[in-house]
Amino acid sequence: MTTMRSLSEWFSKEQLSDQVLSWTEYRPYPDASRRSEWEGLPAELRQSVVAEGEKYIDYAWPALTASMFMEFLQNGNRTRYDGAYHLRRRAVTSLALAECVENKGRFVKDLINGIWLISEESSWVISAHNRMFQERHPDLPDVLSQPGIDLFAAETGNLFAWLAYLLRPVLDRVNPLICERIRSELRRRILDPYLHRDDCWWMGFRERDKRLNNWTPWCTSNCLSAFLLAEEDIERRVQAVRKALRSLDRFLSMHPADGGCDEGPGYWNKAGGSLFDCLELLYAATSGKFNVYAEPLVQNIGRYIYKVHIQERYFLNFADGPHRITVEEDVVYRYGERIGDDNMMALGTSVHRMLGSEGWKNMKFLSFLRVLPALFDYRRIDDDSKPLTFRRDMYMDGIQVMAARETEASDRGLYAAMKGGHNLESHNHNDIGHFVVYADGMPVLIDVGVEEYSAKTFSAQRYEIWTMQSGYHSLPTINGHMQRDGSEFRASEARYEPGDDGTQLTLNIAGAYPPEAGIVSWTRSCRLVRSPQAVVELEERYAFADRANGRFALNFMTCCEPQVDTGGSRIMLRRSEGPTLQMEYDAAAFAPAIETIPLEDKKLRNSWGERLYRIVLQPKSVQPEGRHTIRFRQV
Repeated sequence: MTTMRSLSEWFSKEQLSDQVLSWTEYRPYPDASRRSEWEGLPAELRQSVVAEGEKYIDYAWPALTASMFMEFLQNGNRTRYDGAYHLRRRAVTSLALAECVENKGRFVKDLINGIWLISEESSWVISAHNRMFQERHPDLPDVLSQPGIDLFAAETGNLFAWLAYLLRPVLDRVNPLICERIRSELRRRILDPYLHRDDCWWMGFRERDKRLNNWTPWCTSNCLSAFLLAEEDIERRVQAVRKALRSLDRFLSMHPADGGCDEGPGYWNKAGGSLFDCLELLYAATSGKFNVYAEPLVQNIGRYIYKVHIQERYFLNFADGPHRITVEEDVVYRYGERIGDDNMMALGTSVHRMLGSEGWKNMKFLSFLRVLPALFDYRRIDDDSKPLTFRRDMYMDGIQVMAARETEASDRGLYAAMKGGHNLESHNHNDIGHFVVYADGMPVLIDVGVEEYSAKTFSAQRYEIWTMQSGYHSLPTINGHMQRDGSEFRASEARYEPGDDGTQLTLNIAGAYPPEAGIVSWTRSCRLVRSPQAVVELEERYAFADRANGRFALNFMTCCEPQVDTGGSRIMLRRSEGPTLQMEYDAAAFAPAIETIPLEDKKLRNSWGERLYRIVLQPKSVQPEGRHTIRFRQV
């Protein structure tokens, strides 16, 4: 963890009252009446926005029923309710943007229908999160209690604040009650609860709220944005800003100094990226007087995203994150610009070139907080030509993550990465000592990721899910025991050794296993050797407490169909397209077995196809202590 100047100390309460812009002064982006800015957007971008809005003309709005809401606690399904819920919001955002661009009234009728439907929802908190705020009968929202604020209630509040900001004259011409309804629902569901409640765990104000994650900056950014756009009372505006600063202080106080995101790059977008949203809101709301971009921690949190970039859409994923993501180009570009990091800006331009004028739709949760900057920054990002470079070596000691490349080209040669840490990280999998290998920028030894979220995912039954278990990572199972979850189960004796000829991370992972495993030490080194010949080496030394009880199995997860050669000392890992990796082991010491894992889950199938494979090496004899080396090389 690190220390940096508290954000709350930047201004006294009196100074903050003077520095925060009033409701009438705060004009972050052009509303629909400022036609020159909207009509000045590139033609291809305007066409894309209008075409997206046209999908929702005469839209058949999806229903949200009580039975759909109750499904989460009844059978663990959250996708039916979540899917319809998010479709409504994406439609409203798309219609509003299209009307801002075209300004002909074609989208207004459907937009009003969407606003009215969302206004009449019993709760803006999704079913999977309702039990966080409602202990009595959490399977349905209690409309008589003060609303809680989850991720998507906050997103919806921010959506409503932007609708009134961008399109108030347009909506008032139809009926002034529409914007009155928007403001009423926004105050009841977001503005008042945000000021009055301190018990939302993501705020970080209770002693037991010791583990914060992406929820804190994500919820804070949306609530803060809603206040700045919609709250007219200066005292309430200042109160909200001070509360936001306190939450961000708690979030930053728990962050490792190296900027590492233990949730993985798939969550950086709403962790580090949402922190940037908050800092930009505060920067704009004080006319640039609140500026913390020189802080090393703030800079490192930004740089994390290119440190874990492998190639194109491939990123180094651990925990719940997917291995293939598309970062939001504008967020990455603007963050890099603020901290003066050309390579971070270049990652933004690289994604921009990949997506073109459709990139603004890349956001999973289409939000005005992100999409407006993306639209109005489009031209200058399009004109930027900074080259993207790739680090040969990377290590973040706060989260104990190492990565190394054979070459500095992203699509040539071997890439290896390994993690230590502990088994109570955010979105944790039991994966201490797990490693991955890519060849020519393509995954070979993999981190599987996570299935679609269900009631089990964030419950006491989390580690019953196979993707969370160490046995389905590239790790040993020792005397029949997999790793356990909990902060006490962790790596020790971490030693990172970079060099021109090779780079390695060494960990003792014995502490990640329960005492019943009977292991005294298990030292694992993942080494990428560059010279004289490129190879990834996994070297392990182990010692058991009981000389007669030293059984183990080495597991390796791959997306490539393994083929064991007739001699039994090599396994070929071939991709249908791209490189082949040869796995080499001591055939006198190990017997290989190949398990095919059919994938039924939609999310995993989208990531990997119909199946994955687990290679299991079983020792042919039981030894109280020993060592072995497994090698991987391209052929």
